[in-house]
Formats: sequence, structure tokens, C-alpha cells
Amino acid sequence: MNTQWKQTFAIIFSGQLFSILTSSMVQFSIIWHLTEKTESAAVLMVAGLAAFLPQALLGPFIGVWLDRWNRKKTMIVADSSIAFCSLLLGAYFFLGEPSLGVVYAILMIRSTASAFHAPAFQASIPLIAPEDQLTRVAGWHQMVFSFSNVIGPALGIAVYSATSLGTVLFLDVIGALLANLMLMLVTIHQPKPETIQKSSFFLEFKLGWQEFVTVKPIVIITIATAIFGIVFMPLATLFPLMTLSHFGRGGTSASIVEAVFSIGMIVGGALLSVLASKFKDTTYMSFSLVLIGFTCVLSGVIDSKAFIGFVFLSFLMGAAAPLFNGPYMAMIQKAYEPERLGRVISFVTSITLLSSPIGLVLAGPVVDRYGVQQWFFWSGVVIVFTGLFIGYKFKSRNR
Repeated sequence: MNTQWKQTFAIIFSGQLFSILTSSMVQFSIIWHLTEKTESAAVLMVAGLAAFLPQALLGPFIGVWLDRWNRKKTMIVADSSIAFCSLLLGAYFFLGEPSLGVVYAILMIRSTASAFHAPAFQASIPLIAPEDQLTRVAGWHQMVFSFSNVIGPALGIAVYSATSLGTVLFLDVIGALLANLMLMLVTIHQPKPETIQKSSFFLEFKLGWQEFVTVKPIVIITIATAIFGIVFMPLATLFPLMTLSHFGRGGTSASIVEAVFSIGMIVGGALLSVLASKFKDTTYMSFSLVLIGFTCVLSGVIDSKAFIGFVFLSFLMGAAAPLFNGPYMAMIQKAYEPERLGRVISFVTSITLLSSPIGLVLAGPVVDRYGVQQWFFWSGVVIVFTGLFIGYKFKSRNR
């Protein structure tokens, strides 16, 4: 039995490796395409809103259905929808340059599908892995995600430069289909839906919210995560602009930054999987945010000639990320019953994602007026204090 669950994850993660890899290629290629064509932070922020807002708005409602739907089938349908969107946008690029409106619309549809896939995947993990292994599995997931993102930007910019964005999008279709094939090879037992008298959508929605707020530490950390998301999430779309506008470098240098960030995430994920039970989950999270914050502050003051220094800071930032994401999700998976976990994860994901549009709306005009380094610096200050708050608030907790 101990070996069986590991084999199941090996199959699932091998499929996710291809899907995340091609998605990373698409994500970086689209951001670089918009950066190169417009050099506008406002355009990048609108693209970020299109990519995040549907997940944030739909998440709480999806969670209600997710605890009753088959989670494996939900992931397959969602990935198939993402593949269709990539196919459609790829066809647009082969026929001619699509308008920004078309790009934004496709990003929104992909985001809608992701709103189903991500919580379905996270809610499936406790149905496969033993509870005492959830933090370790989170480390594996971070490693798979990070490995795909190491070579994703480099491959994306290589294919984009040699052919077109349309070709990159077609490769994403293949990645999604491979992920679905691997999912079809495994069994994920569906939890028995809880019995609710006079069940209705709004009643279950209310019960999901009530379940979420019963675990106060999760509520507190989720609020801290939302603050973190407001200032940090815009950086995902600002890295290429930082490379282009501050350092005066092109797509290859931008892909190197993305790759080094992801190499750092591999190191951090590996460290988490080895040291999973050595420290409290909140200790990992506090340390992660403080380190991320310091790297952002230093990035905000770094000289335009010190590109290598920025690359090193990106590595440290990436290494710190899994030390927050993995333990945070493991805490949630341990705290709630499997039959209610889908809606809780959807709530948490939505609260986190809703912070992203707020940050994107704020970041666009600030960066266009004051420069990208200002956002790096002040976001770092906020993140450091958020990490110190978590460390102080939970210093006496056992786990």
C-alpha cells in the first residue's frame, strides 16, 4: 500500500510535467510577446487580470460542485478545455496577428478552466497520500512544477523566436493531452458526498464558508497570503519588463531569469521534501516570506549593470517560494475532511487570486509612472513584515 500511492503520484506527476512545461512555454511567450510589442506595464497588467480574475471570481462557487463531482473527470475536462483554447489562439496567430481583445478573451477562458483544475487536483491529493506524507507530496509537486518552469521559458523563447507564438500554443495542446492520458491510467477514489437535508447550492456554499472559518490559523494565514499576493503576484508579469527596461536586455536574458527562478524552486522543493517534518509548517512559511521580501528589496535598488546579481536574487526568490506554498497547502489538507476539502480549497484559492487583480490594477499605473524597480522595492518591504507577522503569531504552535 505504501508503494502503491507513490506509484500513483509518479504516473500523475509525469503527465503534469508535460502539461506544466508547455503551459510555462505559453505563459512566458505570451508575456514576452506583449512586452516586446507594447513595452507597456498597463497592457501586461490587463493580461494578468484576464488570467487571474475568472479563477478568483468562480472559485468559491466551483468548490460547492467540486465536492460532489468526480475530481479526476473534472481535471480531464478542464485540461481538455485549456487545450482547446491553446488550439484556437494558435490558429489565430497562424492566420495573422490577433487583437489584444482576442488574446485577453482566450486568457480568460483558460483561466476559467484552471479554476476547475487546480482545486480538483489539490483536493485529490489527500485521497491518495497518507496524511503524514502530505507536506512531502507538496514538496514533490513543487519540484515537478519548478522543473517544468526551468526549461519552459527557454524552450518557449527558442520556439517563439524560431517560429511563432502559434507553434508554442500548439505544443501546449500536446502537453494537456499527455496529462489527461496519464490521469486516465490511475484510480482516484471519490469521497462520499456529505448528506445535507434540503441540499441547495446556496446552503452548501454557506456550509463551505462556515467550514473554512472554523480553523482560525488557516483564516489568519490566508489573510496574510492575500496581502502577500497583492504586492508579489504582479511581479510574475513584471520580470520580463524589468529585464527589458531596467537592464536593457532581450528575450534570452528574460528566459534565463525565469529559468534560474525555477531552478531555485526545484532546490526549495527538494529541501522541503527532505526536511518536511523537521520544522513547523508556519516556520517554513515565515522564513520563506522574509527571504522573498529581502530579495525583492535588493532587486529594487540593484544597479542596471548588475544583471548577474539580479539573476542570483531571482534564484533565492525561487528557492524560498516552495517553503511557503507547500506547507500552506499541506496545513489546509490536514485541517479539513476530504468530503469538504474541495470547497475549502476553492475558497482559499479564490481569496488568494482575488488579491492578484488588486495588485495588478495598482501595479500598472505605478510602474508606468515610477518604474518597475519601485514596485520591487516596496513589495519587498510589505512581504518582509508579513513574514515576520506569521512567525510571531504562530511561534508557540506545535504544528
